[in-house]
Amino acid sequence: MDSLFYNTKWTYEKNFEKGPVGISKLKRPIFKKIRPKFKFLNFEINVPFGIPAGPLLNSKFIKAAFDFGFSLCTYKTVRSDHFPCHPFPNVVYVDAPEKLDPLKIKSLKLKNKPKDPKRISITNSFGVPSKDPEIWQKDLKQALKYETEGKLLILGFMGTIKKGQTQQQFINDFARTADLAKQTGVKAIEVNLSCPNLEKEGLVCYDLKTTEKICKSIRKAIGNAPLIVKVGYFNRDKDIEVVAKITNEYASAIAAINTMQFSIVDEEGKQALPGSNRLKSGVGGYAIKWAGLEMVSKLSKIRSKNGYKFEIVGIGGVTNVNDYFEYRKAGAEAVQSATGAMWNPYLASEIWKKENV
Repeated sequence: MDSLFYNTKWTYEKNFEKGPVGISKLKRPIFKKIRPKFKFLNFEINVPFGIPAGPLLNSKFIKAAFDFGFSLCTYKTVRSDHFPCHPFPNVVYVDAPEKLDPLKIKSLKLKNKPKDPKRISITNSFGVPSKDPEIWQKDLKQALKYETEGKLLILGFMGTIKKGQTQQQFINDFARTADLAKQTGVKAIEVNLSCPNLEKEGLVCYDLKTTEKICKSIRKAIGNAPLIVKVGYFNRDKDIEVVAKITNEYASAIAAINTMQFSIVDEEGKQALPGSNRLKSGVGGYAIKWAGLEMVSKLSKIRSKNGYKFEIVGIGGVTNVNDYFEYRKAGAEAVQSATGAMWNPYLASEIWKKENV
C-alpha cells in the first residue's frame, strides 16, 4: 500500500492542487457524538493525537485529517514570502535499521517499498516550500471552518534565511511570520526550528543562543497566544536542559522530534536526490521512534525537576496504537504521526477505540 494522505508519486504542486485523493476513496470512520475528554494548551480535544507539519499541505488535507479522527492537526510550515519546493521526488523509502543512530550512521541508501507498513522509514526532501502569505492566510481561514468541537488546528511557520541577511533580519522574519500567522485567527502556532534553515544545512534549534532570541522576538510579536516550539533530536542532555528552559520562558509547548538528518545516497555512494543542497534530508518513520521517545522522556523529567509548565508533543515513528501509548507514558500530553498516518489513515480511529472515546 502506498501513502494515502500524500501521493508520493505526484509532485508537491500536484498534491497541493488535487488534495488527498487517496483518502477520498476510503470509507470514512464513524465517530460517536462525545464531549471532548482531553485538553491540550487548555483547549478541549477529542483525543490528543494528530498529524504534524508536513503531510497537511492546505485546507483540503486538514479537512480529510479531521474527518478521519485526527484531532490535533498542524498546517504545513509557512513563510513570510513564496518559497519553491525542491525537485521531484520528495518522499522516498530508505534502508534504515530499527534504531537509526546519527552517531553511528552517516548515510542511508534508497530501498523498495517495505512489506510491513508499520516498519516504514522514509526521507522527505521538500525544502519547506511556501505559498505567498495572501494565499496561505486565505486558505488557513478556510481550514479553520473544519475545526469543529474537539479539534485543534495549529499553524506551523518559520523564518527564511536570505543572502546578505543579518542575524537580526533573520530573527525579525520569524516574528513577522508569526504575526502573519496570528492574523488568520488560528488558536495556536508552532515555530519550526528543526528544518535546515541556516546556511550549510544547519538547524536553528542547535544554535541555542539564536533559538532564544527568536523565541523572545516571537513572543513579543504575538502577545499571549499559545506558541509551540518544534525541535530536533539532541545528543547532549545539557542542551536539552537549555531548550526546556527557553521553552518554559517563551512558549506553551515543545514538539519533539522532527525528522533526523542523514545523507541519502545511491548504490555508488553519490547524492541520490536531484538538485543542490539535497545530499542531506530528513528521515522519519519507524527508525527514529527511539529518538523521539528519548527526547520526550528527558524533557518530561527536566520539566518535573524544575517545575516547568510547558506541555510536550511527542513525534517520531508513531506507526501503531502502542506507539501512541508509549509516548503518552513517556510524558507527552499529545502525540502526532506523519509517516504512520500517511500510510494508515485509520490510525486515529484505532486510537479512539483504545482510548474508549
